[in-house]
Amino acid sequence: MIRRIAVALTALAAAVVVPAPAQAQTSSDPVVRTGAGLVRGEVTTEGRQFLGVPYAQPPVGALRWKAPRAVEPWHGVRDAQDFGDKCVQTESWDPGYERPSHTEDCLDLNVYVPEGAGRRAVMVWFHGGGLTAGAGQDIVPDAFARQTGTVVVTINYRLGAMGFLATAGLDDEARDGVSGNFGMLDQQAALRWVRANIGRFGGDPGRVTIAGESAGGRSVCTQLASPTAKGLFRAGIVQSGAYDDCGARTHEAAVSQGADFARRLGCETVTCLRGKSPAEVLAAQGEFDWGPVTGGRFLPVQPSKALARGAAAGVPVMNGANHDEGRLFAFARFDLNGTPLTAEQYPAVIREEFGEEALRRYPVSAYPSPTIGYATALGDALFACSALRLDGVLAARGPVYAYEFADLTSPPFASLRNLNTDFDFGATHVNELQYLFRHFGLESPLNAEQRVLARQMVQYWGSFVRGGVPRADGQPAMPAGAGKVLSLRTAAAGGNAPSATVHREHRCNLWDSATVTLNG
Repeated sequence: MIRRIAVALTALAAAVVVPAPAQAQTSSDPVVRTGAGLVRGEVTTEGRQFLGVPYAQPPVGALRWKAPRAVEPWHGVRDAQDFGDKCVQTESWDPGYERPSHTEDCLDLNVYVPEGAGRRAVMVWFHGGGLTAGAGQDIVPDAFARQTGTVVVTINYRLGAMGFLATAGLDDEARDGVSGNFGMLDQQAALRWVRANIGRFGGDPGRVTIAGESAGGRSVCTQLASPTAKGLFRAGIVQSGAYDDCGARTHEAAVSQGADFARRLGCETVTCLRGKSPAEVLAAQGEFDWGPVTGGRFLPVQPSKALARGAAAGVPVMNGANHDEGRLFAFARFDLNGTPLTAEQYPAVIREEFGEEALRRYPVSAYPSPTIGYATALGDALFACSALRLDGVLAARGPVYAYEFADLTSPPFASLRNLNTDFDFGATHVNELQYLFRHFGLESPLNAEQRVLARQMVQYWGSFVRGGVPRADGQPAMPAGAGKVLSLRTAAAGGNAPSATVHREHRCNLWDSATVTLNG
């Protein structure tokens, strides 16, 4: 997501027995009994929704920087008609994020249930935001749930330093001696809650698909590679999340970074760190690379290596990227601040970040502006080609279905629309979300043809969640295996069509042998 895009790109056994499904309440009942107590949601025109349901104890006080613990039972009926608090993060320009959140009591989830009988397939959504921002409420999937006949769960998880701090002192507290994966463990705790409780809401705990966009897609990729996630889901959807080949920090690098962070706070002990306020933690976390850590039980090796070894063997995956991913990042770096990249600056910037060969392959004369030229190189390197590489890794071990969102005239998503800029974002990062859900709870200004494409995309995603194969009425199949992708376009642009030329169009023969990072 655009929020501070600090993407900073620079325990369960393998056989988990799914419990017998709990008895579902009637389809119109807004009160459901969970394992911890009763919750009262509400009935809407789309079905039922239950908001702000806790899935773990608040990670506060002595539980800060601890693995999540099961939520404690409550008495009576708990209201579940409002979103819970967002996890600790700074303010941003996204709607609803005008002020920072300093609330650590944030481990909640939201459940959207269509009308009708139970035993429906389930999609669990991990939000984006560079693992430093965002919340489950960033998408409202009530219409998606109704249109696809699925139950959708969106979750909060710890972010930034609160979710990913690793230090020697925290290592000493960890069962396996490796700290720093608290946000990822939150996601697994939410999945365990789903396995134990979703049957009561009409969902099928044996048919769970994990899905997410940007950092949420990266989270899906990471969970696919994690041994402790085995049995918690049966399929995955990675949207713009394969950047940096789903890479994680080494334990050594994470602990070194954690020491630098602690010094910023003037702390030498974990006790001192736990005594700092969320505002102080936010002020110190800066532009550190907050993300998952390798070396422990959660993630023994890099995700790409684990997946190549068969960590997700047999798990169907839908994976894709957007045609113009890099435009959001390029705009945020240059044009947003009133300093668009100039033709005179272009050669030096491209050489410094991508190398001499990239300057030859992306000449400034080929693009409407230098910023667009830079954005094209960035998007190809970080997103398009990374997604294609992930397709290749997964295809060797199981079914993978590939797409590229390519509505080049799509309206900018709400955060960008609010800027009233005439920058041409095309099919940029995040833009596909408004075709699937109410992004930030808002209706998007899609034209008639874009609404048709949106319905088709909902069918592809819904079909995959229900049965593991993405299909849409009267539309071409989403290609299986590596090498081809389904280009998702409006009828005016030629309609949805399989393509075998995406690797060449994004110059992946250059980027497959290069290492590229995005700073800030």
